[in-house]
Order: sequence, then structure tokens, then C-alpha cells
Amino acid sequence: MPNKQAKILVIGDLMIDHYLWGSVNRISPEAPVQVVDIEKESAVLGGAGNVVNNLHSLGCEISVLSVIGKDEAGEELEAMIDAIGVNAYLLKQEDRKTSKKSRIIASHSQVVRYDNESKEEILLQSADALYKTFTEICDAHDLILLSDYGKGVLTKSLTQQIIYYANQHQKKVLVDPKGSDYSKYAGAYLLTPNKKEAIEASGIDIRDDRSLIEALKKLKTIADLSVSLITLSEDGIAIFEDKLVMRPTVAREVYDVTGAGDTVLASLGYALAQGKDILSAIEFANLAAGVVVGKLGSATATLDEIEHYRASIHKGSIESHIKSFDELRVQVERLKKLGKKIVFTNGCFDILHRGHVSYLDIAKSYGDVLILGLNSDKSVKKLKGESRPINHEEDRAYILSALESVDFVTLFSDDTPYELIKMIEPDILVKGGDYEGKEVVGSDIAGEVKLVQFVDGRSTSKTIHKIQSTSC
Repeated sequence: MPNKQAKILVIGDLMIDHYLWGSVNRISPEAPVQVVDIEKESAVLGGAGNVVNNLHSLGCEISVLSVIGKDEAGEELEAMIDAIGVNAYLLKQEDRKTSKKSRIIASHSQVVRYDNESKEEILLQSADALYKTFTEICDAHDLILLSDYGKGVLTKSLTQQIIYYANQHQKKVLVDPKGSDYSKYAGAYLLTPNKKEAIEASGIDIRDDRSLIEALKKLKTIADLSVSLITLSEDGIAIFEDKLVMRPTVAREVYDVTGAGDTVLASLGYALAQGKDILSAIEFANLAAGVVVGKLGSATATLDEIEHYRASIHKGSIESHIKSFDELRVQVERLKKLGKKIVFTNGCFDILHRGHVSYLDIAKSYGDVLILGLNSDKSVKKLKGESRPINHEEDRAYILSALESVDFVTLFSDDTPYELIKMIEPDILVKGGDYEGKEVVGSDIAGEVKLVQFVDGRSTSKTIHKIQSTSC
């Protein structure tokens, strides 16, 4: 898709999303509350910073303009912005707190969140200084994204000044709005409200296509928009251009919608900066959102992920269980965050028979998810000889991925699956009963090794021998 490196300016409320990860094993003797033993901490850019992260993943040249506090959190935020190579224009205001939202996570569940921030509007002199900087750097950018989290940076008067100046210089302004007064954003190219926000701003209860059209028309009038748009979660994105046009979502699996709105704003901006028309931009944004909601937490999507996702949505449900190493790595990370018990096994599985199916069914019973490492054709030849495999690797992978017990299949060509096991770090490693007393590759990595006895008289070699004997 990229024809050039898009240059995008983000203005809005920057914040830090801070996470404290731990476990709960006791109740406090001081009060009837859980005691969380903190094991690690992490922090990511939040608010308008998540829009910045999304643009960075798309390879944009980014500038960010905001007002923060003269505090420790502000210094931390500056360092995070600097680390990803963004052009930062951060104005510091005395007696203002830089937004930092801390979440305590125990056993993959959020226990509590506490916020330390200022929510009042920035001072007039801060707004004037921000606008002055904006006028100096505006022309160097393809378009402007306003990320309004209602923390006081985008005051109504400042927002109107920014939009007016941008329009005078033929720069589109895209806004992720906050609140119900959309006259604040009058003159913007488009807004990205979700259904709930659109209902509050328009006063129209969106129940069907007719009320959706009414809301789109009213929002366009209220904010004098070039394009009236509403995001509809799993139903995609709707716009009104002489008629209602809806582009459904393309998400296969939804695990977390956190930050999806930031992804939509960033990806729409990116596509429009590349010269795409609005419908093409919406399709791109839907793809990007489809990638992001398949991850946990405030996530981003790269161009490679989006392109791969575009290709994958045209696959059948069986093929979707066949993963490359990189795809599998993403799935494993997601599954571990969800606390799933991962089981791994591997093999050639050349001519599928009852013994295979029984073995895999038992393997799956040891955990929540079964990942199967499948020897490639090249690997099978090295192990079994030039006459094998009978069935091509793509056919073997397809048939195995259709089994109810198998969650994911990935091909490997190494002599052993050690590197694959190293990447997965499974809770359970399963091998056949013939490994009794032998060293199992990957046993030093997996949490536990289980051996499964084969069904008597069922094997690929015996099947091949029977076929050969019959044909003679």
C-alpha cells in the first residue's frame, strides 16, 4: 500500500498506561481485601500516545504536540516518546499532572485501577503556546489527527483554531471526539465516534438503518463535516455519502477491543495521507482494527500484519488453524496472557489413521490448547527415506488442522523441533510411548513431559505395507 512515508501530526492528551503484574495468594489481615504480590511492572504510551504507537507501527513520520506536567511522569513520558523516534513538541505546565493510569493485574484479571492526572483545561498561555507551535509545523505534515481524551489539552477554542488554520492550509483534520458537544470540532474532515458516542452527540437512538442515517446526517450538520462516519464495533464502519455505506468488520477473533478506536483513527489518517479515497481508507482501517482486537491490551498493527490478515480472511476456517512461526508466536503470547495451558507435540503424520487421532485426542486432554509441529516434506525424507512422505506437507497440515483436538499446526524443517519448542515454551510436551527411557527433545524447556501409548496395530508403515501387499 505505501507510496510514500506519511507525515502525520498528532495533537491531544498524552498519558502513560502503567501495569503492575502479580498474583494473589492471601487476604490482608488489615482489611478484607486481596494482597497482590507484584512480580513485574510495565508501561506503554496511552491516550494520544497509543495513536502515535499505531502510526509508528505503520512506518509514518510522526510529530506529537501536547501539554504535560513538570513532573516525574512527564519525564517518563518524554523518554518513551523519544525512544520511538517521534518529533515531540511537549509543552510543560506548572502545577499540572501528567496523566498516568496504573492497573494492578492479578491472575490475568484487573483488580483495580488508579489514576493520577489533571483533568482541568490547560492554561490560556499554554494553549496559546501550543497553537503557535502548531502554526509553525503544520505545513510540514500531510494531515492532522486530534486525539481528545477529555483531559483538558484540546479546549474548544484551541480545537477550533487548529481546525480553521488547517483548513486554510488544505490539511485534513481527523478527530477521535470526546463528550457530547461536537460543535467543538466544527470544520473537521471527519470524526470517529462509536455508536454510543454518536447517540449521545446526536440525541438519536440508533436502532436500525433509518436511525443510523439520521444520526450520520445530524452529526455532519452539527460539526460541518466533509465525511460523516460512525464506528459500529463488530458491524464495522458506516458513512453517509448520498446513501448509507457500511463496511463490515473483518475480525476473525475478538479478544480485546482496548485501543481499537486509536487504531481506527491512525489507520484512517495513514490511508488518507497515502492518497486513498475514503472507502479504501475505511477498508484499511477495518483490517487494522481486525488485527488489533485479536491481541490483548492496547495494541498496534504493522503493514505486514495487515497484509497477511487481508490474505488470511479469504482462507477457510480449517486453513486458519495453520500458522507460520511468526503467526504462532503471536498466538502463543496471547494464549499465555489468557492463562491457557499449552500442550505441544510433533510428528510426520503421513497417512492419518486411528492411532494418530487417538494419540492427539489424549494429548489435547492434558491442557487447553494443542499445538502440533508437523515435519515438512524435506524433514520427513531425512527421517523416513526418499519414498516418503506419501502425502504432501500442505495436505497433511490441512487434514490435521481439521481435527477437533488440534488447535494449531505449524510446519518445521529442522532435524528436531527444538527451536519451535523453545519459542513456544509449552506447559506439556507429549511424545509417543516408544520414548520410554529415552531423551525427549525439548524436555529441558517444557514444564512437563507426557508419554502416550500408541494403539496396537495402527501405524503408517503398516498401512503402506498392507497397500503394497494388496497391490502385488
